[in-house]
Amino acid sequence: MGRMSIPMMGFVVLCLWAVVAEGEYVKYKDPKQPVGARIKDLMKRMTLEEKIGQMTQIERKVATADVMKQNFIGSVLSGGGSVPAPKASAQVWTNMVDEIQKGSLSTRLGIPMIYGIDAVHGHNNVYGATIFPHNVGLGVTRDPDLVKRIGAATALEVRATGIPYAFAPCIAVCRNPRWGRCYESYSEDHRIVRSMTEIIPGLQGDLPAKSKNGVPYVGGKTKVAACAKHFVGDGGTLHGVDESNTVISSNSLFSIHMPAYYDSLRKGVATVMVSYSSWNGRKMHANRDLVTGFLKDKLKFRGFVISDWQGIDRITDPPHANYSYSVQAGIMAGIDMIMVPENYREFIDTLTSQVKANIIPMSRIDDAVKRILRVKFVMGLFENPMSDPSLANQLGSQEHRELAREAVRKSLVLLKNGKTPSQPLLPLPKKAPKILVAGTHADNLGYQCGGWTIEWQGVAGNDLTIGTTILTAIKKTVDPSTQVVYQQNPDANFVKSNKFSYAIVVVGEVPYAEMFGDSSNLTIAEPGPSTISNICGSVKCVVVVVSGRPVVLEPYVSKMDALVAAWLPGTEGQGVADALFGDYGFTGKLARTWFKRVDQLPMNFDDAHVDPLFPFGFGITTKPVKGY
Repeated sequence: MGRMSIPMMGFVVLCLWAVVAEGEYVKYKDPKQPVGARIKDLMKRMTLEEKIGQMTQIERKVATADVMKQNFIGSVLSGGGSVPAPKASAQVWTNMVDEIQKGSLSTRLGIPMIYGIDAVHGHNNVYGATIFPHNVGLGVTRDPDLVKRIGAATALEVRATGIPYAFAPCIAVCRNPRWGRCYESYSEDHRIVRSMTEIIPGLQGDLPAKSKNGVPYVGGKTKVAACAKHFVGDGGTLHGVDESNTVISSNSLFSIHMPAYYDSLRKGVATVMVSYSSWNGRKMHANRDLVTGFLKDKLKFRGFVISDWQGIDRITDPPHANYSYSVQAGIMAGIDMIMVPENYREFIDTLTSQVKANIIPMSRIDDAVKRILRVKFVMGLFENPMSDPSLANQLGSQEHRELAREAVRKSLVLLKNGKTPSQPLLPLPKKAPKILVAGTHADNLGYQCGGWTIEWQGVAGNDLTIGTTILTAIKKTVDPSTQVVYQQNPDANFVKSNKFSYAIVVVGEVPYAEMFGDSSNLTIAEPGPSTISNICGSVKCVVVVVSGRPVVLEPYVSKMDALVAAWLPGTEGQGVADALFGDYGFTGKLARTWFKRVDQLPMNFDDAHVDPLFPFGFGITTKPVKGY
């Protein structure tokens, strides 16, 4: 090779200087590189401290930019009811998330954090969001396309607050309505639950052609990473006790509780959350055979596995009794990201010491971090780590509220219509001299929405968020000449003396979530039963039951002229009025067996001997009546 000329040498030096000035080419920061190459490049640059930081998810209450930077935290969450401010706007949310994100981006490697939230029936923590019916109602619709559209709308509202990760859907198969999470389950029939996994491509986007099974997919800035939960068997616990023991054969586990996970993985679900519950006495958070052996190795799941809130702590009884053992058992079972959620230094220090002592091999840490990084790369978080302010108007948009209203009317089940079939009460005439609306749930948006709404356990009253109560919907629907009298719990004399054309009685359960909703008696809250008795003996009445599951109705049904199961409809109560007054027909079919007495439970459609009040699949259908 000949000598380089002086001018040429100057040019090369200039180029080298330019490369140094702009910084080294970093493969993991290049979106044109394959995801695998980006993961490999980033992994080789990471210290143990940075890797363990990625495996740590902390609550927003303890997350600051400094905490993120100093501890290399990989993820932040809002627990139920954890918000930046009461009635916070989309902008307040995005400001908070972006501020935390800036801390992550200021670290040596600039790995963005992923923020997660329980958006389980719409963006339910957030004031002004559209609250859709809970899953127990959506299963009734048998409409996967509707659920997919709900997923897409939810993704937009979650992204409107700067959040890219939703802990949904719950694909539990609830086999006993005593369970306090039964309303989070689409059905007792795994076939319905499987069909409803169509919410995943709604949340995440449709998989590209020729995608590999088990590989996570999130389609850009208007979509969110989803989370199939709770792996596995959470809906089958003894007596429906939350977080307890599912005592069934492996055949029952794999034929009833596992199938929806196959569909979720086929649809590219990004993450899977482990259940608090046990299977035949073995805690799922410590079950290596199922988490690693089955989910990761056999099903080839390539996204990340996340614990539930303090899930590893609960491996021991009492929780946190032996934290060192809990960390070892949970990580070795195959959990990749730990929802700590507050005492993050304890987790980081414990895991670090276990790796350094060779109790947990570096290969297990690397597996976890590769999975977390894969999801972050796939969803474009490195390219777009900050919120998109142009999405703010998606929160509670009219289009999403219309979709929720459609979901409400399709989720209603008409269980009785008339004392005799030849004399149906529904649809109700809009033009009547005077009608009575009664019951604790008629004018209570919080009761209508149920648990996991604004607060973890839900909230009573009408000041929690924006929406339409059933009473307001009735007033909007009837003829202007019709007098609507509302009294929550009128006595029989009042009813008899007022010459009402008919009465609409709205009663049900008060809000609850998880273990606080476990119930051995499954009764309608008082004064619901007395309201039914006072009214239905004196005037023609339709009873609308607002509940997260079938409840005891058998003693009251004979008194009613009509009966509607409305489940937990959410903010758009207009959907209830749409069907009551005949603008739309009733189409819903029970996705749960409705028992007569609690001593019959558990009772499911596939049991050998079933004597229900209303069988699985039951529902009276009606046609719309225009101008009635």
